[in-house]
Amino acid sequence: MKPNQPVSLRALLCCAVVLTSNSARGEESAGRIPAPPPDAREVDCVNPFIGAITESRKIGSASRGKTFPGAATPYGLVQLSPDTISEGDNGPGYNFEHETIMGFSFTHMSGIGWYGDLGNLLVTPTTGPLKTSYGETNRPGSGYLSRKADETAAAGYYAVTLTDYGIRAELTAAPRSGMLRFTFPENPQSRIQIDLARRIGGTAVAQSVRVVSANAVEGWMRCTRDGGGWGNGDGQPNYTVYFHAEFSKPMADFGVWEAAIPEGKPRKHQQHDPAFLETMAKAAVMPGCREREGKHIGFYTEFPTTAGERVLMKAGISFVSINGARENLRHDISGWDFDKVRAAARDLWQRELSRITVSGGTPQQRVAFHTAMYHAMIDPRCFADADGSYPGGDEARRPRRSDRYTRRTIFSGWDVYRSHYPLMTLIAPGVVGDSISSLCDLAEESGKGYLERWEFLNAYSGCMNGNPAVIAINDAYQKGLRNFDVEKAYRLSKRTCEKINAGEKGFSGNLSDTGEYNLADWSISRFAGSLGKTEDAGRFLERSRGWRQLYDPATGWFKGGCVESNPNQQGWFVPHDIPGLIGQVGGQEKFLTRLTDFFARTPDVTKWNELYNHANEPVHFMPFLFNRAGAPWLTQKWVRFISERAYGDDPYNGLCGDEDVGQMSAWFILAASGLHQACPGDPRYEIFTPLFDRVEIRIDPIYGKDRTFVITTRGNGPGERYIRSATLNGKPLNRCWLSHREIVAGGTLEFDLAAEPNKSWGLGD
Repeated sequence: MKPNQPVSLRALLCCAVVLTSNSARGEESAGRIPAPPPDAREVDCVNPFIGAITESRKIGSASRGKTFPGAATPYGLVQLSPDTISEGDNGPGYNFEHETIMGFSFTHMSGIGWYGDLGNLLVTPTTGPLKTSYGETNRPGSGYLSRKADETAAAGYYAVTLTDYGIRAELTAAPRSGMLRFTFPENPQSRIQIDLARRIGGTAVAQSVRVVSANAVEGWMRCTRDGGGWGNGDGQPNYTVYFHAEFSKPMADFGVWEAAIPEGKPRKHQQHDPAFLETMAKAAVMPGCREREGKHIGFYTEFPTTAGERVLMKAGISFVSINGARENLRHDISGWDFDKVRAAARDLWQRELSRITVSGGTPQQRVAFHTAMYHAMIDPRCFADADGSYPGGDEARRPRRSDRYTRRTIFSGWDVYRSHYPLMTLIAPGVVGDSISSLCDLAEESGKGYLERWEFLNAYSGCMNGNPAVIAINDAYQKGLRNFDVEKAYRLSKRTCEKINAGEKGFSGNLSDTGEYNLADWSISRFAGSLGKTEDAGRFLERSRGWRQLYDPATGWFKGGCVESNPNQQGWFVPHDIPGLIGQVGGQEKFLTRLTDFFARTPDVTKWNELYNHANEPVHFMPFLFNRAGAPWLTQKWVRFISERAYGDDPYNGLCGDEDVGQMSAWFILAASGLHQACPGDPRYEIFTPLFDRVEIRIDPIYGKDRTFVITTRGNGPGERYIRSATLNGKPLNRCWLSHREIVAGGTLEFDLAAEPNKSWGLGD
């Protein structure tokens, strides 16, 4: 099928199925999709189960991605996905290994490494007597949760059988709304119930619901720090999720339940506390109740069903108002055609996923690549209603509206400035501009006057260290993006670096802090220089050299405390001054010897270790240092080595660490394509052996119309492959880098590859 060609229902059902029942397919194939043919569309190569492990008993891993498998659209407000768990450091509220499902909620975070949040508006179809507690994970019968079978997932679609009820549940999404289709068995007491209090990592502290017509309800869930959530409440803003939900079957028999939560009882981490579960299970049920506000309430509608009868529910959500939720649903989903909504979501994904197309490699590598594209396009998500309204960044969350850009949220700065935002400057520069505008306006709306490093729901969480927003802004500016208020961005970047730094001399006792803040200082220096602000440029450039003060001549390496790393790893982190680092450690030969030894002694790049630990971000730039140190063949060697081992096509081997809101996937996308910056803000891309025979990047029209940049190879294959020679637009190329300008101008880069390294290639200027 050609891009944008209408998709028949038959084709949709044939090409978007992922069966994961262990009994049906065997343990080995669980969570995988059938191998796609070479001509498969990008959307057919997506496996949303990749990385959907929060904690594994099978392989003894604390995390293999923390992604969610449910239905979403690119950068959409809604992520309608199953939930298997609520408590603790569980990220998206789902674990592929869990045997039970609590229900399906409308909001999820992707791949976060801290205590989770969202999971709002939990919907569960049930039969038989009403249960008001979700129960305990992997304990069927302990609540309304159910055992699961035959899970299915594709881009924009998810389905599962709830075996305890004999119900098939299907989910699909639109940008600000979602639809669920339930196929019931014959039963005189079937039901759809909504747990309004449930939330990942905590509970909503107050909720409201009101019946507004024969088939519609609406209300809200208020979430505060007292209820737990993001960082166990420590980094979480107060927010309210509003909803408007409609049912395809009129509500003849409905009601509300309310649990008597004791006054003053903390709600953090009590979701599986026996006393709390008992309180939920003994909730008072109020049949016929049309309106209720309380601390822990739910809503249900009951009806008899015939065998195979389908009952649908659709809902719009908003973080602004009930009216916003109502209008979002009206804007997104006008009728009850589930397959039409699913096809529209699929088309949205195909349009975005085709921004980079690949051929060659193995079927498993193509699945890994296109799923990485999928995961990289979940955030930064839209945070505005269809009319542009969004909750302001002030403490009162007063509604605001923007007609200039789309308000976006979830900036996992410490992670995503490294690969994710550089990737988006190529394939989604409009999203980058939106994100920069959102961060800048938040700084003003909040009254804080500086840029947040980990923004969540238009609020400050303070998570991690450094000033990553400054780095991302400078990177965008150096690549020619002007789709944001440049003067405002500069003013706030400067103020941020003045307020938050490693000290006036550019260093502290912490090696990680020093490196991160030095990179931000270099970024604002470069930004200032580009704007002709020479005094600022000189001052911040001098401070960016503070890392030198932590070098210990006695040991020949760096000293100091570290954040999520150690001096072995963090000492290399001087991406903004690689020549200076080479000189500091004794010159090119000593530098290469030490760097080569660092990689050679790594026991397993896919597991946490004290050397090259790809599961976490501080080392992600290190393979590209060989290019900068005169040994590009070693960049070729190690990028291929990592790409082939750290990324796969199933839940367990797809990601080797937390997805971190797109960063882990973005690294793979760029690495597998054969280009990656060593330093964001320096528009030089290191080039090396791509994983695929052909990579085609569709250049965004912001850089020029109808442009593509194509990377092709001759002699590619599995295992080590080295560049023997290269041409750029038909002319010999003997340098191991390209500029951003060369890439977005469009053209063709061709590599001739061999099994043995050509150590003289790539050494030109």
